[in-house]
Amino acid sequence: MGNHHSKKNIMIATQENEGNQIFFQHTMPNNVCFGCGHENHEGLKIKSHWEGDASVCVWESQEKYNGWKGIMNGGIIATIIDCHTMATATMHAYKVEGNRPWNSDPEYRYATGTLTVKYLKPTPNDVPVKLVARVTEVKGRKTVMTCELWSNDQKTAEADVVAIRVYDSSQQNGDNPFKG
Repeated sequence: MGNHHSKKNIMIATQENEGNQIFFQHTMPNNVCFGCGHENHEGLKIKSHWEGDASVCVWESQEKYNGWKGIMNGGIIATIIDCHTMATATMHAYKVEGNRPWNSDPEYRYATGTLTVKYLKPTPNDVPVKLVARVTEVKGRKTVMTCELWSNDQKTAEADVVAIRVYDSSQQNGDNPFKG
């Protein structure tokens, strides 16, 4: 498999594998991220989508991600929040640009500016968790969001996140490491 995948092929593969649900991460070419990369076979492979104005991700952990017996590791919680919100920032940019297709140009990439997680109570590691993110402000290259982590209908963590647009394929990017 080469380094370049057709964005159209990614979209078609996503639709074939997941029914009509389109997940943000599957529209991102060359996505090898540990948390959200569909091309990282050892990763967490979170999948985010829109539900109204919020982005939602339901993810099922594994025992190897325990912090304590039966409790999800805090670093894994931070990782899934981080990846969910970076994908949300990317797709929100497309959404506000006239709801343009996610696989259209220009392509954007975001990186974490700040991630502040408040752990409210232990998160069980043996049931699926639900992340809900909302964009609260966009200012220049910055997208500010909140994200909640829910388990068994209880909020177990919340985060304030700032995403920075680090790549825009319509700009001269030179040696930009985020170019992919």
